[in-house]
Amino acid sequence: MSTQKGLSQVEVKSFLLAPVPVTKEFYFTIMQPSVGSIDEPQAPVVEVSWNDAILFCNLLSQHSGLKECYLVSDDGENVVCDWEADGYRLPTEAEWQYACKAGTSGYRYGELDDIAWYQDNSEGRAHQVGKKLPNVWGLYDMLGNVWEWCWDLYDVKVYGSYRIFRGGSWAEEERGCGATCRRRSHPTFRIDDLGFRLARSL
Repeated sequence: MSTQKGLSQVEVKSFLLAPVPVTKEFYFTIMQPSVGSIDEPQAPVVEVSWNDAILFCNLLSQHSGLKECYLVSDDGENVVCDWEADGYRLPTEAEWQYACKAGTSGYRYGELDDIAWYQDNSEGRAHQVGKKLPNVWGLYDMLGNVWEWCWDLYDVKVYGSYRIFRGGSWAEEERGCGATCRRRSHPTFRIDDLGFRLARSL
């Protein structure tokens, strides 16, 4: 399998990807919530940094009896991924795009109103996962609802430790919800339209 990423072609090995983003309910079964009750438990978890997502992956792997993918330095500044580990991890950007496109060649895998919550139909908030049409591989909310953190660094020379997120969100204009749209931020960044989805190596 290969996918176009920028101008380069990247080999994508077999992998598993969750059909929906991590929900609030699922996230807080592993992480201790800072508030009492959780509104809309089946909505995607947001306000999670890249670092939070990495920690969740490792804790979920431990909880499931799987080998952790991430080795994090004591100061938290350096994270190494063991690609042979069977635990949970973030998808690479190439994996994310390959899965989003699901064999299609266009910017989107369907009509935007049918497949995504975005600025024009979201009423200013995230929605329960899996309520729009999936792509042909059965993956929901790949576009819209919430942006999704990926493993990759954006551009080390210019942005240092900034990581990539993909897919657009409930707050995004139509043009920002597409298979090749890319954004980036610091791994400590948290915002109300950014979450993540789980992957595993095969």
